[in-house]
Amino acid sequence: MPQLWVGLGNPGAQYALHRHNVGFMAIDAIAEVHGFSPEKKGFQGWIREGRIGSQKILLLKPATFMNESGRSVGEAMRFYKIDTGDVTAFHDELDLAPFKVKVKTGGGTAGHNGLRSTEAHIGNPFRRVRIGIGHPGHKDRVTGHVLGNYAKAEMDDLADMLGAIAGEAKWLADGDDARFMSEVALRQQR
Repeated sequence: MPQLWVGLGNPGAQYALHRHNVGFMAIDAIAEVHGFSPEKKGFQGWIREGRIGSQKILLLKPATFMNESGRSVGEAMRFYKIDTGDVTAFHDELDLAPFKVKVKTGGGTAGHNGLRSTEAHIGNPFRRVRIGIGHPGHKDRVTGHVLGNYAKAEMDDLADMLGAIAGEAKWLADGDDARFMSEVALRQQR
């Protein structure tokens, strides 16, 4: 039974470097490092297949825009007969410091439209890889922050974090979330 790893983001070049699109970036980094198949259209998004260690993984980037991500996820799940517990969503997280990476299963959606849509379509107990983007300090500035591009000064940290996520993805594939988090954090300290 494959696992389904979903990056949450918005399709289109104008969104590519938005903080809100870091889920897409993580999926692309994993695909590149682990030699996944080329992207093909499917399930209202783009899908790639590959292996990480002994685990078969499907990587999905919904093309539905963030607010409808769950439609794409639900379609892929039904097709491959994947359980909610074998789905992992990679997404931006305001409540974590920039470039911090945390994993949890289930929980609230914290106002994240991609998570809200996914939960509406597949239920709650899927795993989330929460990628910190930091909070701009005032709620009036949240939308501009989330939908803003990463700054030039952040590019090295962003590349390091994406490299760490992709490089340590085998722990996620094996279900060792704690080890994944500690290895990613260690890598980022170098």
